[in-house]
Amino acid sequence: MCMTVMPKAEAFMRRMIRMGGGNGGFRLVVTPGGCSGLSAEFSVEAAPQQGERIVQLESVKMFVPEASFALLEGYNVDFADSPMETGFKFTNPSGGACACSSSSSAAQPGGGHGMATVSVSSIGRRSA
Repeated sequence: MCMTVMPKAEAFMRRMIRMGGGNGGFRLVVTPGGCSGLSAEFSVEAAPQQGERIVQLESVKMFVPEASFALLEGYNVDFADSPMETGFKFTNPSGGACACSSSSSAAQPGGGHGMATVSVSSIGRRSA
């Protein structure tokens, strides 16, 4: 089994790469923490670092450190962009639902296995 990157997450990654100059890939680093036991950081990079897997999606290259790749085993990687939440969402289809938020009052790491949200509110939106 491996991770599944949902279309909204891939579209966000593609948009970030385009904003970063259009070359390279999307580095996703996942660590233990957050509601579901996962939290993440990302960046747009020209090339992978040593020890990173290159995950070729339909329109995006992802650079994922080996430890992060292991944590994402069996998870769906999605992206939410609504007035109520914006950020990556990690869901474990075989885990239970998680009803907590990504605020500082969220459960301690390992407390659930449903969903975690990583805020990307510092990224501006272009109006049409």
